[in-house]
Amino acid sequence: MSMIRDLRAAVRPSLRPSFRKNTAPYSAYDTTRDPSASTAVVDCAVYRDGRRLEGPTTPTPHEAMLEVREKGGFAWIGLHEPTEEEFAGIAREFGLHPLAVEDAVHAHQRPKLERYDDTLFTVFKTIHYVEHDELTATSEVVETGEVMCFTGRDFVITVRHGGQGSLRGLRHRLQEDPELLAKGPSAVLHAVADHVVDGYIAVAEAVQDDIDEVEIDVFSTPAKGGRRGSDAGRIYQLKREVLEFKRAVSPLLRPMQLLSERPMRLIDPDIQKYFRDVADHLARVQEEVIGFDELLNSILQANLAQATVAQNEDMRKITSWAAIIAVPTAICGIYGMNFDYMPELEWKYGYPLVLGLIGAVCFSIHRILKRNGWL
Repeated sequence: MSMIRDLRAAVRPSLRPSFRKNTAPYSAYDTTRDPSASTAVVDCAVYRDGRRLEGPTTPTPHEAMLEVREKGGFAWIGLHEPTEEEFAGIAREFGLHPLAVEDAVHAHQRPKLERYDDTLFTVFKTIHYVEHDELTATSEVVETGEVMCFTGRDFVITVRHGGQGSLRGLRHRLQEDPELLAKGPSAVLHAVADHVVDGYIAVAEAVQDDIDEVEIDVFSTPAKGGRRGSDAGRIYQLKREVLEFKRAVSPLLRPMQLLSERPMRLIDPDIQKYFRDVADHLARVQEEVIGFDELLNSILQANLAQATVAQNEDMRKITSWAAIIAVPTAICGIYGMNFDYMPELEWKYGYPLVLGLIGAVCFSIHRILKRNGWL
């Protein structure tokens, strides 16, 4: 269908940024909301026939809903970390369920899809890659945020938590494609889901680079004076960050499958088929994250095994030198006893003979141990 053909191009940037070191992050921190402002509304607009209705001032959520009820279209309201008081009026205006409102205000929710009467409530976990010059045992690799979407017949409300994951650029791209926005709130829901999953893909690429770096360090020859096993802290920290990534990705797969497979009155049929593409990309990211976790387990085990082998090598060297030192210790100990009658005590060549014997025995033991790889 011609008006849906360029759907992916409309909701995505032409070039996907990647999280490479020394480059700008994919999702910059949003500065659209003044911390001293008394409202959590970042943007509010009415869309009719896919176009934003412009006015002398930005409408309030109440004014936007009146406009929609009188003349049609749908309202898109964007909020950033609203308080209970700030969200109460919007919840009453749009008839939002109290349980969903509580989740949207307090955040820290698991990715999910719930239906309350004629409203879909969707929770997305956003992932932001934290740039770092060097991965350490305390490095923060990923930072999470949340985006909640209330999708109704004639409105969509996005609630964002966290300093990253701004939807302003996404809104601008959608406004450049009126045919897509004409499909209503479900087009916005798809765009948000696609935007979030795109972020997952970019973060997965960056995390892969960190894992490759750790893997190279673990299996490379340690520098002189270096200690094997010293990478265990970095590996464990990276595992913790991958686990946080996994908690954002895995629970979202089932909601995306439901949106792509189960007919829903609130989802336009032409839009629904594109949720299948989002679900496929999400499944690929999930497989990568699971692979990251398994690979890190293997790297950690290899690192600990290397540390054990290094300790065994050190113990063999210590044991070898102890065996060599035992020879002069034993002979000197014997001749240090205070007996009157001992062989060679009065002999002129007794002393050099004993020294020669000690040297010969120690040299022989050293050759044997070195030939067997103990030294």
